[in-house]
Amino acid sequence: MNKVLLIFFLFFHSTLSFADNSTDTASTNEEPIVSPEALGLSSPRETFATFLHSMNDIKRGHSERINRATSTLDLSAINPLIREEKGRDLAWMLLEVIDKTKIVTLETIPNRKEGAPYIFAQYQHGTISLSKSAHGHWLFSQTTLSSLPDIVEELSPKKRLKVDDDNAQYIPWHIQFRQQLPDSLRARSFLLENWKWLGIFLSIALGIIADKFTSFSLQILVKNFRRKTRLPAFKDTPEDMLRPLAMLVMAAIWWAGLNLLALPDQAMIILLVAVKILAGIAGVWGSYRLVDWVTLYLQYQASQTDNKVDDVLVPLIRKTLKVFVTVIGITFVASNLNLNVSSLLASLGLGGLAFALAAKDVVQNLFGSITVILDQTFHTGDWIVVNDIEGSVEEVGLRSTKIRTFYDSLITLPNSIFITAKVDNMGQRRYRRLKCNVSLTYDTPPDKIEAFCEGVRELIRLHPYMRKDYFHVYLNSLGASSLDVLVYVFWETPDWGTELRERQRFLLDILRLAKNQQINIAFPTQTLHLLTPNDLTEEAAAQPTPPSVEELSEQFKQSAKNIVSQSMNTENKPPPVKF
Repeated sequence: MNKVLLIFFLFFHSTLSFADNSTDTASTNEEPIVSPEALGLSSPRETFATFLHSMNDIKRGHSERINRATSTLDLSAINPLIREEKGRDLAWMLLEVIDKTKIVTLETIPNRKEGAPYIFAQYQHGTISLSKSAHGHWLFSQTTLSSLPDIVEELSPKKRLKVDDDNAQYIPWHIQFRQQLPDSLRARSFLLENWKWLGIFLSIALGIIADKFTSFSLQILVKNFRRKTRLPAFKDTPEDMLRPLAMLVMAAIWWAGLNLLALPDQAMIILLVAVKILAGIAGVWGSYRLVDWVTLYLQYQASQTDNKVDDVLVPLIRKTLKVFVTVIGITFVASNLNLNVSSLLASLGLGGLAFALAAKDVVQNLFGSITVILDQTFHTGDWIVVNDIEGSVEEVGLRSTKIRTFYDSLITLPNSIFITAKVDNMGQRRYRRLKCNVSLTYDTPPDKIEAFCEGVRELIRLHPYMRKDYFHVYLNSLGASSLDVLVYVFWETPDWGTELRERQRFLLDILRLAKNQQINIAFPTQTLHLLTPNDLTEEAAAQPTPPSVEELSEQFKQSAKNIVSQSMNTENKPPPVKF
């Protein structure tokens, strides 16, 4: 929320600088000029006819005709931010003045397309006149529009010449209300009339009261929803989930109050800009809360599946929707303020080159996140190694991926790295390997060594997590101080914690097997023999004459044949190892 407020603060600061010059901005984006004949503005008579017919159509229920009526008014001097609201009020004021002046006969109004301005009527506080604009349109002049409030006040005691009981309901509310007020409230004590100050105060108070009341009601609604819902995902819904809706109600009340009070243009511009931006902030904030609420449901659904792709997609969807909502909110406020978004970006100092360089990194990170999702390089919770960084994946976003290292620090990597980097996904291993040597003492009989190896193989077959279709347990080397039995096995475990537990159980069972069968585990030792010269003399005298090398070789060959004949069939070659 703080980021949203910061963005909109900068946006509001820029829009205020645009407010005084928004007329120039609007002129650069005008629609193609339409001929006066097509608009019904080619002469004073046609302009009068267009205005009166449009206003009568509105009374018959065609409210969209108000735009046609305001097209007969020269509103170019009015700031575009309030042009629509002021145009509606001025149209009804003009109709009120005309109805109290005289019954209009169109044939008496000149139908000329050139010439001096046409004056319909003169009053003590101004005139009703039409003049030709630079585009050839005959419009009610700017001086007429600026003097309309005073003329309406001047004619307030008079009655309409044309009786129309329904006409009063279309007159702007502030005109009807002002006419009923005493002179003390219509007096101007400071900048504005007293009744307008009172109206501003009441609008602010009513908006704040409505905000508090709506917020309290919505909290009760959320509490009842959390209590009655059957989905576990919605049990954690925050109580202030719908708080932005209360702010929208407050902004709507203030917006309506500003339009009803008919404040001076400059005050109207400042206050209306503030209220519209407040409505935009509330709308974006409310949309953020809605996205979070939907994300709760998506996260719950993702947790119910074995597929980890959806665990990665849910945070991406949440961030994408929030970026989209922010763009929509800024566009909404900009359109209501009649601002050019490109000019706004230029005012914030975002040059073309800087924006292009920033966009380059954004696009690379975006494609990196797409690569991770499509290739399923890793998922949330996987143990990965990227370059010299090792840890478990906590979150995959649009711009970056967060990795929690095994010393509990959090590393943020831009997703562009994953386009070219080598990722070692330890979490995607089907099996967890153990390769070690079990060292036995040299005094262990060969038969016991072979029996010990078979006992270890049986342990592998009995342990539930161990791979049964591929393992090796054999006497592998004659070490310096031990007989080394190679143990090469695998576990099929879902995570590292289960692997550690099962590895411990297996190794402890090996130790128990060796203890039960009275096999000693070796450790590095050295044996030192001390002989005196007398021992050497006696040992040499006791030794018989050694046999020749040929006799010894024949003796060892015969011993080898006897050993091999006992352990295997020498006539048939043993088949390869199969599981």
